Amino acid sequence: MTTAPKPYIAILHYAAPPTIGGVESTIATHARLLIEHGYAVKIIAGRAEQFDPRIPVQIIPLLDSRHSFVSEVNQKLNRGIIPSDFLPLTTAIRHTLQEALIDVDVCIAHNIPTLHKNLALTNALHELTQMGKPRFIAWCHDFAWEDPVYANDVHNGLPWDLLRQAWQGVQYVVVSDTRRGELANLLRIPMTQIAVVPPGVDALEFLGATETTARRIRELHLLDAAPLCLLPARVTRRKNIELAIAITAAVWERGFAPKLVVMGPLGPHNPANISYLDELRGLQTKLGVQGHVIFLQEHGAVDDASRRDLYQLADLLLFPSAREGFGIPILEAGLMHLPIFCSDIPPFRESAREWGHYFALDESPATIAEQLVDFLDRDARYQMKQHVLREYAWEQIFAESIEPLIASTQQT
Repeated sequence: MTTAPKPYIAILHYAAPPTIGGVESTIATHARLLIEHGYAVKIIAGRAEQFDPRIPVQIIPLLDSRHSFVSEVNQKLNRGIIPSDFLPLTTAIRHTLQEALIDVDVCIAHNIPTLHKNLALTNALHELTQMGKPRFIAWCHDFAWEDPVYANDVHNGLPWDLLRQAWQGVQYVVVSDTRRGELANLLRIPMTQIAVVPPGVDALEFLGATETTARRIRELHLLDAAPLCLLPARVTRRKNIELAIAITAAVWERGFAPKLVVMGPLGPHNPANISYLDELRGLQTKLGVQGHVIFLQEHGAVDDASRRDLYQLADLLLFPSAREGFGIPILEAGLMHLPIFCSDIPPFRESAREWGHYFALDESPATIAEQLVDFLDRDARYQMKQHVLREYAWEQIFAESIEPLIASTQQT
């Protein structure tokens, strides 16, 4: 069976990167996601530069809300005056834009149908939406008629009324349920006719993870960990890694999806460490947590940048050493605001003091896991992080919302 070709997408706005703004940032991310998922895409804007060699940018100066001629026309419109230049400007924009969209299947227009920053562009776009091709998505972040800041800039009648009318054949999108209610009220249409697609976040980009670390995190699915437990230690018996593995298994049995990352290599001075690693492997198999315990050095060397990245991403430090002289990871975790779960031994009490979560070395893994799980259930930071990763990861938003929206728009 032949797969239908993916539609050619144009993303339309007054400006695009390197212009800084929430809409411009969203445009850049949408374009990258579309390219990475096999779509042909281009950006059409009045002011922009090419920010990704894979994504063509077509500049049409008259789309820019800050273009000198557009600004001159807008100043009169903001006072309620329709200048004689308005319709010729609309026509010029429509002809240029129509040519730019000639091969496009779906055009995503950001803010233009609901914001007054270039009403000639709004008017031209409205005329193009009535021609049947391409299909249009109105991605509405801001509404001129609902914003008190713009109360004196919008007036009864056309072209201002275009900003509060539902355009026939256009799929409306907003960024939140709150915005959906506001837009439905403004356009006088059912909320069911408006899709909600929130902006997202790329956790690894935001945290500044190196390319090497980001690749490992994706390959090892560490963003799916709940919780992600860090054990920054060499594989040597006094580090008591078997207890960390058993705790991880007990957390898993309580319905969580933990991953334990052991960051260090084999201890360099004791040949018995090889047999110790074999024992740990056997324990993983026995407890059924092979996919939940990762010896990171098996996936390449761990440099200082990778350590920092993992500390930023982790949910807690799990440090069950039987013996230590000090325990530098306690300090590192403190600097990274990372909750510390560690064995109750004097060196750890000395450094973590009353701010650590301690367990006795003879406590059962189940008891320690219960302490850990109880903390996570009450920790707003952990819960918020998991909420963001579950609901606002860009890849998930693309798969669950953006791509189905494009498919349904094309079929309408």
